[in-house]
Amino acid sequence: MAGELWNRVNIPFPGAASSVRIHFSSTTDANIKTVLVENEKVLKLIRSEILQTEIRLLYELLYVLNNSFRGNKTFKGLKQVEQCINRLKSMKLDVALEELSNLCPKRIQRGLSIKAGECDVPSQPMLEWLCLKVLGAAQLMSCTLNRCSRAFILSKKQMKWEEFVILNMVITSMISRLWVIFRGILVSLSTLYQQLLKFLREVAHAHPMPFLTDFSLPADMAQFLGPSDALLLIKQPKQDSHAKIHKEKQQQKKKKSSIKVKNQGWTRKVKEDLGVAVERGIVHDTDMKPFLEVFRNFKEGKSLPQRTHKADKKQKFKKQVREATTFTDMAAHLEEMILWCKSQRMEKEKRLLTFLRLKCHKMKNLEAAGYSVQRKLQSFRQEAIWASSPQGSVPRTCRSSFAARRNPRLRMRFQSLRSRFKSLAAKNGVKRKRLKRRKRRSELSVSGLSEGGQISGTTYEATPQTTACDSHDDIDDIFASIGL
Repeated sequence: MAGELWNRVNIPFPGAASSVRIHFSSTTDANIKTVLVENEKVLKLIRSEILQTEIRLLYELLYVLNNSFRGNKTFKGLKQVEQCINRLKSMKLDVALEELSNLCPKRIQRGLSIKAGECDVPSQPMLEWLCLKVLGAAQLMSCTLNRCSRAFILSKKQMKWEEFVILNMVITSMISRLWVIFRGILVSLSTLYQQLLKFLREVAHAHPMPFLTDFSLPADMAQFLGPSDALLLIKQPKQDSHAKIHKEKQQQKKKKSSIKVKNQGWTRKVKEDLGVAVERGIVHDTDMKPFLEVFRNFKEGKSLPQRTHKADKKQKFKKQVREATTFTDMAAHLEEMILWCKSQRMEKEKRLLTFLRLKCHKMKNLEAAGYSVQRKLQSFRQEAIWASSPQGSVPRTCRSSFAARRNPRLRMRFQSLRSRFKSLAAKNGVKRKRLKRRKRRSELSVSGLSEGGQISGTTYEATPQTTACDSHDDIDDIFASIGL
């Protein structure tokens, strides 16, 4: 990734001419007009006062919290967002887009050029250089969105724990606004890239001057960003007004027919649908705590369509895993499945797939280096299929330290062996002490004989004392071996 041209802060500017003269028609006029419109949208978003205000607020927060919150995870998440914003400023995207608008002919020039049949437009190297800039900015925007989401989740956790509530409210509101602005920039960059590619084909056909020889521009921004980030480029479809009116009428009918009360003396039965709102008179004197407790303890059951949707998604993932031929494809499928498990709150599956994603990245690097990893890919398929629905026996490749950590019999056996080793070490220590004492006695006796060589009565008198000392030492050793 670091070796790609689009991932550099300063992309080398082409040495060729920045503008060329080509045949100008109404089609070329329409292409230039759409490029200029999309270019103006991106410039307006980057230079907007709202974005600059939010960035200044981020800088002020980081400056104030630098000393007191240095080890906080939310603070570290904000620092990562700041790094992405600083990189966007360093790449000078607005300067490049401003240069594009200056090179393109204006409205009056285009009108005159249609009559003349020729006009000066940006050259192929210039357009390819701008496409690289746009690709790098789009990848940076997707990275910034991920960092904003992570900082938002960390701040939300602190609010849940009731830590620095006011500060985290400010952080969450600021991060959410930054996320919305950066997503708008990403969508605008995607549409600008499509128009630039369309205009680039026309210029390359009229006046070919190839600049990129080792890198081919992707045909679509979604293909370049990957499946996880491509979802941000999809716009939500608007609901039809007739369908909305029909839905409101059905809800009103359900509200009217939901309550059926039967008064029979002392019996009173109320049949209500819990899925539909019930119209009741508002009584200010009643206490709402019991009703709130009911809704807190109420857990919504999973419907049958949701279960079938989950099963279909898992089957689709298993099919993709079986058909994957490289670890690169496997990493893309794992990334998509992890995001889906996170949205469905499937924590166990998400945890297992995240661990496999780390392993997949390692194998992908080995695969890129030229190593043969086909045998590893077969076992990895089994692990991924089992991790998507962890039921039944665990694959052998997943049983490295899991079983030994969870097996109580092995743990008890290890403790018993440990106690045996401790007792043997104590016995060996006692034996060593005995051997040292005997060695010292033998050395003393040899030294006494070598001093004078005279054996007198005093020696005979000392012998019973030494025997008594020896017996005394043996008794001490016996008591020491027992532990007294």
